[in-house]
Amino acid sequence: MTDDALMRARYRRITRFAARYLVQAWWYELFLPRFGLERLSARGRTRRLQIIARRFHALAVDLGGLMIKVGQFMSSRLDVLPPVITKELEGLQDEVPSVPFALMRERAEEELGMPLERAFTWVDERPLAAASLGQAHRAILTEALAEDTGLREVVVKIQRPGIDRIVDVDLRALRKVGGWLSRVALVRDRVDMPALVEEFAATSLEEIDYLHEATNSERFAEDFGGEGGLAVPAVVWERTTRRLLTLQDVTAIKINDVDALRAAGIDPAEVASRFAAVMFDQLFDDGFFHADPHPGNVFVTPMTDTTDAGSPAWRFTFIDFGMMGEVPPNLRRGLRRVLIAAASRDGKGLVDGIRDVGVLLPSADTVQLERAMTQLFARFGGMGFAELQEVDPREFRAFAVEFGDVVRALPFQLPENFLLIVRAMSLTSGMCSALDPAFNIWDAVEPYAQRLIREESGNTVQALAREAASVAALTARLPRRLDALIDRVEEGGVSAQVPRVERRLRDLERMVRRVVSAVLFTGLLVGGILLQAEQALFGAVLMILSLGPLAHALLAGVIARRSGG
Repeated sequence: MTDDALMRARYRRITRFAARYLVQAWWYELFLPRFGLERLSARGRTRRLQIIARRFHALAVDLGGLMIKVGQFMSSRLDVLPPVITKELEGLQDEVPSVPFALMRERAEEELGMPLERAFTWVDERPLAAASLGQAHRAILTEALAEDTGLREVVVKIQRPGIDRIVDVDLRALRKVGGWLSRVALVRDRVDMPALVEEFAATSLEEIDYLHEATNSERFAEDFGGEGGLAVPAVVWERTTRRLLTLQDVTAIKINDVDALRAAGIDPAEVASRFAAVMFDQLFDDGFFHADPHPGNVFVTPMTDTTDAGSPAWRFTFIDFGMMGEVPPNLRRGLRRVLIAAASRDGKGLVDGIRDVGVLLPSADTVQLERAMTQLFARFGGMGFAELQEVDPREFRAFAVEFGDVVRALPFQLPENFLLIVRAMSLTSGMCSALDPAFNIWDAVEPYAQRLIREESGNTVQALAREAASVAALTARLPRRLDALIDRVEEGGVSAQVPRVERRLRDLERMVRRVVSAVLFTGLLVGGILLQAEQALFGAVLMILSLGPLAHALLAGVIARRSGG
């Protein structure tokens, strides 16, 4: 089979998989509940989701490319996806099959423009790590280059052959699926799927540009490196191209290797606490953050040459800067407000912060949400992961049902630049809880939030001055605007119109007619099914007759919209 045929087959496999399970989701989650068959829809839901997740897992491992990345994003979305899905997708990165070294050698020599033996003294043919887009091998620099750079042992990261075409095909398929989802009102009202896919596409295209990753690495080192800070591997620019990246070998203790940490005399609980603080600094202070802090990308490096008794005995070493995120200043202000409100258990402040971030639309009536947040803080605020595990599951379920009903009734959406933030925070929370089961996120948030509060209070005087100037300007303009309004009233130039009320009444009337049709359809269909066994002909007639009210229930809204109301 030719490369073009393989790419077409790949595209069809992705889109057919998505189409199949989108239709299934529509049938069980939208169609059946619309006609009062929620119980039938709920039956076997866990099993259905598990099957979908397993089949996607198998598809992702088989296809590789961006499908692995999609699975990784889904596995970290503990906020919106049920555990039955996220658990099935865990560890996808560890299952990526490696590429034979002969193919990687050919790719590397093509990039470097020279035989591998001239570029390096030695290259390990066994991969150090195999990822969805590239593969890493240990190597030793030539003596001349080692003398120039001050480095000897390095890691060479080589892109997989043909990955450019694979990424292009995968993105076309994802754009198609995103277009399908954007036609579903339930999805369209919550998230701009085409924009979300484009955000994922931009991140993926940056990941396969190793020059971009090298630049990110040096920027991250400037922002967070230094004595006692974070360690970042040095880039060997002489052996770096767009598809091949050579870095200092900084391999150390994997952050989630609890046994190795303890053997080195490092307390995993301290690692968890400091890791949370490090990620908070990136997100809320600097705004430039590592968006993929999974265990393979973060090491704990003991510092054996420390002479100062007050200096830390170890530090974090980050690698793989292909997936980086930036928090715009306005979004960072909203996130800081959310953090401060969460630390002070302020339900209303938290909702206001969420609105500032852009998750809630301005039209949202948040009274019920504020009440729910206050109850959440009152009952669960301050609890750590271990304490939450001891809470009666029935209490969790009761609160989740009530809280879920409130949230579903609100107009919310996923704003731009938010996908990577959610991913980074999900991975951070999961990592800290794995390192220390007694880890309490509140203990990490509160001192950080207190510092933010002190910083924010320093700007209070300036804010009050700006507000006073704004009020003064409005007061100065008010008499002139009142005079103009009075003139328009006297001339009959002001009128009140209520098209919105009339439109709501028409919508309500149409909805009542569709509900009646839906009830009639359900009655005829169920009656037909029950009579089928004893009176097959009459049962079949009833089921056929049920198609009339079904068509009206489904199509009346569409026809009304096309006719303009």
